[in-house]
Formats: sequence, structure tokens, C-alpha cells
Amino acid sequence: MNYLRKFFWSVLFLGSVLAFSSCSQQASVKHFEKALKNNWTVFNANRVQANGAQISSENFKGQTAYPATVPATVLHVLVENGVYKNIFRDMNLKKIPVEQFHSPWWYRTTFTLNRLPQTLLLRFNGINYRADIWLNGKKIASKNKIVNPFRQFTLNISKAVKEGKNILAVKVYPPQPGDFTIGFVDWNPPAPDQNMGIIRGVYLEACTETGLSEPFVVSTLSSDLSEAKLTASVRVTNYTRVEQFGKVFLKINGETFSRPVTLISGETKTVVFSPEEFPGLIIKHPKLWWPHTLGTPYLYHAVFTFSNAGKVSDQKQTAFGIRTVSDFYTRKGFRGFKINGKKILIRGGGWVDKLLLNDTPQSYRNQLEYVKNMNLNTIRLEGFWGNSPEIYSLCDSLGIMIMAGWSCQWEWENLVKKKCDPKYGGILTPSEMDMMSDAWKDQIVWLRNHPSIFAWLGGSDKMPKPELEKKYLNILKQYDSTRVYLPSAKEWTSTVGPSAVKMRGPYAYVPPVYWFQDTLYGGAYGFNTETGPGAQIPPLQSIKKMLSPQNQWPVDSVWNYHCGRHAFSKLNRYIKALEERYGKPSSLADFTKKAQVLNYELMRPMFEAFSAYRYKATGVIQWMLNSSWPEMYWQLYDYYLNPNGAYYGAQKASQPYHPVYDYAQHSIYVVNDRLNDKNGCTLKIRVYNDRSQLKFEKEIPVDLKANSSRKVYTLPEKNWGSTVYFLDLRLFNAKKQEIDNNFYWLSAKKDILNYKKSNWYETPTIQYADFKALNRLPKVKPEASIVKKAAGKNDMIFTVRLKNNSPYIAFFVHADMVNKTNGQTILPVFWSDNDVSLLPGETRLLTVRIHHRDLKNKEPELVVKAYNE
Repeated sequence: MNYLRKFFWSVLFLGSVLAFSSCSQQASVKHFEKALKNNWTVFNANRVQANGAQISSENFKGQTAYPATVPATVLHVLVENGVYKNIFRDMNLKKIPVEQFHSPWWYRTTFTLNRLPQTLLLRFNGINYRADIWLNGKKIASKNKIVNPFRQFTLNISKAVKEGKNILAVKVYPPQPGDFTIGFVDWNPPAPDQNMGIIRGVYLEACTETGLSEPFVVSTLSSDLSEAKLTASVRVTNYTRVEQFGKVFLKINGETFSRPVTLISGETKTVVFSPEEFPGLIIKHPKLWWPHTLGTPYLYHAVFTFSNAGKVSDQKQTAFGIRTVSDFYTRKGFRGFKINGKKILIRGGGWVDKLLLNDTPQSYRNQLEYVKNMNLNTIRLEGFWGNSPEIYSLCDSLGIMIMAGWSCQWEWENLVKKKCDPKYGGILTPSEMDMMSDAWKDQIVWLRNHPSIFAWLGGSDKMPKPELEKKYLNILKQYDSTRVYLPSAKEWTSTVGPSAVKMRGPYAYVPPVYWFQDTLYGGAYGFNTETGPGAQIPPLQSIKKMLSPQNQWPVDSVWNYHCGRHAFSKLNRYIKALEERYGKPSSLADFTKKAQVLNYELMRPMFEAFSAYRYKATGVIQWMLNSSWPEMYWQLYDYYLNPNGAYYGAQKASQPYHPVYDYAQHSIYVVNDRLNDKNGCTLKIRVYNDRSQLKFEKEIPVDLKANSSRKVYTLPEKNWGSTVYFLDLRLFNAKKQEIDNNFYWLSAKKDILNYKKSNWYETPTIQYADFKALNRLPKVKPEASIVKKAAGKNDMIFTVRLKNNSPYIAFFVHADMVNKTNGQTILPVFWSDNDVSLLPGETRLLTVRIHHRDLKNKEPELVVKAYNE
């Protein structure tokens, strides 16, 4: 910060250049750039009799113009202005007329310059899909150039602006069939406006004669992690008609370096600071960026400044992490990943932005805190999601890894609406390949400083054509060689060799045994880049939010509208499994109650199987983590941020020290997910029948070797005296303190699958396990109380005591923190554990964290209920 203060007086004049009136855009001196975020209006181009020159002039008087904040899709603007209400309830989304979105829409704003800068740039980070751009009555860019939402465009508007008020107008054209646009595949209905609009930020960037762009810092590590070598670079551009002389300064890790640079008129150079020339860029005992499950995600900062004769012309800064990414291969040829030379089992979920692309920094943070709370370490972005860099920056600081790459939206004819190749998808012609390689470059350069990103994917379900992949690889060689490149998330062999990952499903219901038993499709071997047990019904409260009373029960076509698409447009497989396993529900409340148990039961073994079988299994991505709108499918928590049973199943499965039951072998594994040994532990195994009678007990000494799993015991196969029995596993450390617990409900009637009829989305069930006896368990009412409150900077942490005073097991006890006034769950909510089962006489302490802002004007009340209450 002292370095920044040193230049304050030099850059103060630049702030005055961008001084705006209070009713217009506000300047940002510190970063030499200003987001044009507020004071936009949006209107349908077909409803105004004016051209771009007129609309971008002071004399234009708009008709039916809606105020907007950018970024925003057209539909989001209309919803914010009350044109459409409750669009996600029932089938209201389907009722929005789409014809209005077949025409262009105008986005218009103004900004005021009290003084003209020598150089002023206008940057668009994302427009969907095409745009004509007008400034002060002149067209400065046309839709022939401004094409594709993943392209980023910087325009030099120095000669187009004027002192005083400036008027910017952007005519946005909707995507057409065959365009490579935003898409939600088969996850949910498409947005009626096809997400047309200015979908990422718009910025003014001012500098004097010379500007900086594309800062980048690359780190390499010694094998023992004791030394890091940094290479830093930045692009320098001379915007004048005369030669420029000056120095580029780099401040990093408390040291400052400089390089002289000379540029002829219009020239751009990349200035590089290497550790060979600048030994100060060799850092001894660096603080490394680690995924949060392995260590601390430490971030450094670099500041680049161009100065000419003591006058600062421009400055750019970036955060970065010191870490390396590499891969390894299993004996079967499947790929795994290493961070800083250490193997890591990828555990994550598929991310999707909100349907209207209206995520906020807070909505990103809430969800990523959920990821961390579940002990997952990765999100996969099928598509370069994010209406800003915020999701990437938050993953950096929270220690969550990202797989980023293209979507299958352009790989299937029914989605992209053009001819597709069976291997290469829809990017086929030379002009299409040029466009998408330019988009690839823009995304890579935009995001490459984020240490959270560990892999770039050139395709999802398919792979790029060889000519296109060559372009991608050349871009990576030039702009970012610090990550692993995958040609596809599926098993394809491209010009670089096999992707060595798999995408074999399932995406629909499979029972717990599947993940341990299957050896041909989605089971626990290799890296499954997208998979899961299908639908996850949200809690009752969420159902009531998304469906009107007349549509809430029984399940009908309105429920189906809130499912996926195509093969996933109904809940028939899920309902069949629920009824066979837990009995036919008698009401909506009974259905959602049973659904949470099923969600938990199906999700936990998927993550546990991959964890127990490490490193034959190298990673699994649950499809999906979240939902873009309120729905019934593929979600660990729903659109309203309400966790379902699958959330707590995933959380339980991902504990750092963890005992696991293998449904196929009836064996027990112990897992250590950390990088240090934990020896001298004890595993306690107990089996109870459905009358809570202890039928088996055993203690086993175990050592938990770092980052490993091992089988320590096989349960005897015997009749435990009931159709449903319970397996309770407890893990204790060397001090005899409990460090983890795991509780299973098991059926004497086993699940049997028809593997011969497996396909890409399911393996049919021949026989279902039977848990209907759970409905006849003795009634138990657990005692619950808040025993401690601790106020942190941003959160309130409650300690909750659960006590089972009964001689019977309290099964699947769900704790909820609600607003006492209306009984609604306070969200988001971060429990240390939930949906727990308590043995007779057991007491359990849980913690729950809630943000202060979410407690404002609310009186929290603890509500606890067991399944058998």
C-alpha cells in the first residue's frame, strides 16, 4: 500500500479527468477504470422510430424504457421492472411471450467527462449475441465484429468522446439458430429471451500516452516446495503517434523491479520479468495456494505500473497464487490430478449460473461457502460461467478448485440448431473455428491468474476438430501453459492423446451398491466428470415456494416442468424407488420427508465409493451442485439455497477422517483425506436391529496414512434379526476423542441391478432394498437446545445439543433454524452436520453458522424432528 501512496499525486490528475456528476457514473481513481454499471435504460428496438445516431444523441426521448443495472439480460430487466412477476412459480415461465425477444433491444447510458483523457478505452466483457455500438451519434463498432458472448472487446474511444455528457447506445441482437450462445442443455427450460443482453461488465479505462493490459504471473516450484520462481509479464501499448520511453515497474512480495521500454507509435510489447534477470523473483519457503481440504489458499499480489519521467501513465494489479498443477495416470489409464505435487481426489459438483444470469457477489459467496461446508474441493463449469470474475476470485480465496471449459450446448444439433459432427460437435467451418479460438483466447487471458482453475476443457461431450484444437493449443502455449488441458470431459482421443476421463453416467436413480459394484460405467474408478443418482427433491418449504397449492400434490405435469428435459423430464424413476424402498407417501409432507432420507441415502455412497477406492478412482463431479431455477433434479441445495438430504450426505461422505461402508463387499474402509498421517486411532463398529438392540460390536486399532484409504474389516454376513438393521461406525483419535461418525440403515433385502441393460444415464433395478420398517420404528422425540452463541465478524455461530433420552434409536434427526415469526428456514445456513441418527441415550453437539445479515430482524428458533417422531 505504501507503494500505491507513492504514486498518488502522480495519478490524481487522472481522477479529475474521470470526475463524473453525482447523478451519473462515479469514477474510480485507484484502478484506473470505471464500471459503467448504473443509469442504463433498456427498450425494444422495434418500438422506437429512431436509429443509432439518434438514440445516442441528447435529443432522443425514449419510449417505454426500463431502468437497468448492467450486466443484465433483457428478461432480467423486465422482471426487475415488474413486467413479469413470479416467473419461476408453477409454469409461469412458459407464459412469457418469446416473440418480443426475436428483435433487437437497445441498452443506453450516459457518462460525463469533465476533462478529456489522452486515451480512453471502452471494454465489453460479454454481449449476447451481437451488437452495434454507438457513441455520441457515431457507430464505433458493428454487429459484424461484436459477436459471441465469450468474446471480449476493447475499443479506443479517445476521439469519439467529448467533454461533458457522453451517450452510449448498444443495440443487442438475439442469438440465432447455429449461434454459439449461452445454454442450459437439458438441465432446465431455456430462458425465454435466450439470455440476450449485456451479460458481463462494461468498463471505461483511462490512461495517458501508454497503457497496460493482461498482467500475468506464473510460478514454478521446486520438488520439495521450498522455492518458487516467478515470471511476471504485462502488455504495454503506445496509444500516441510518437515514440514513447519509460519504465514498467513491478511490485511483488514487498520488492520492486523495473524494466525500461521503448515503443514506436501504436506498438504493443509484452514486458517480461524473469527470475533469471531478477533474483528477487525467487522466493524461498513460499506460502502456497492449496485447495482448502489440503491447506491454506494463500494469495499474493502483483502491481504493474508504467511511468515516464516520473509521471504514471497506467497501472494494473492482479492477485495470484503460487502453486503447480500436474496429472498422473492409474494402471487402467485414467487421469488424476496433483496440486503442488500431491495427489488430490477431486470431489465436486457441476455449477450453473442463475437462469437470468443475475448472480451477485453475495449469491456466489453463499453457494461457494456451501461447497466448502460440504468439504467438496471442486466445481466444474460446463461453460465459462460468471457475469463477473467474482466466482473465480472467491474460489481463489476459499480454496475451491475449478474445471472450466466449453459447454455441450454447441455439440448437439437439437441444442445448437445446426448440423453437428458425431465427434466434433458444431464448431466446424473455418470462420466458426476462428471465432471460437478468439473466444477461447479471451477467456484464457481473462481468467489465467486465478489459481483455483486447474484444467481447461476444449469440449464437453465431444472434442474440438484437429484444426481447432491446434488453435486452442497454440493459444495455451502463448498465453497459459500452467494448467492441464483436456480435449473433452468424455473419453475421446484427440491430437494430444486420450482425455483419460470418463462420462458414462449415470444421471438417474441408482442404489448405493452401484458405485462400489459397477466396473463398466459410472462406478468408482477413474475420473467421472459428471454423474449422480438423479433427482433430488427439495424440502417441503421449497416445494411450497415453487408450486401453488393446487399443484403441490399429487405429483403432476407442473412438477415435471420443474424437472430436467428429455430423458429427465419426469420423476417416475425416483418415485418408483422411493415407494419401493420407503413406502407410498400419504401426503406432500410425507413425500418430502421420505425424499430427504432417499436423497441422503443415494448421495453419500457415491462420494464415499470414490474416496474409499482412491486412487483407482481419481475424481467425481456430482451432476449437479446447484440449480439455475427452482427444480426437482440434480442439486445438493436448491435455488432458494435450501440444502436437501443429498447435501448432508455429501458432507458426511467428505469428512477428512472417515469410516466408509462398502455396500458391495460389506467391508469397512477408513479414509484420511489430509496430507499428514493420523495414527493410533480406533474404529468402533456396532450393529443394531430395528428394535435398537445391539447385535454386534467390535473395536479395531487403525492408523490413517496420509491421503489414503484402506480396508480394515469385513462384516460377517448374517441375519441380524430384522428386515432393516443399522450400522454405526465411530472413529476415535489417539486421545480417545471421537473425530467422526457414520450411520447406515441397511436392508436384509438387497438391491439387484441389471448391468446388462445399462445405458448412458441409468442401470435398471431388478430388486429394491426394503426400508418400510423404518415407518414402524418406535416413536422418539429428541431433546434439543441451543447451548452457546458466539458472534463473529460476519456470522453468528450457535452450538446445538441434541439428546436422545429414549431406549430407541432416533432416526434421521433433522435440525432447522427458523425465523420464529413465520417458521421459514433462515438461509443460507451452514451446519457442521445434519440428518443425524442418535443411539439410545446419546448426546450430540452440532454447530450452525448464519450470516449476521441473514439474521437481521429475525428471531432464530431451533426446530428439530426425527423421522420416527
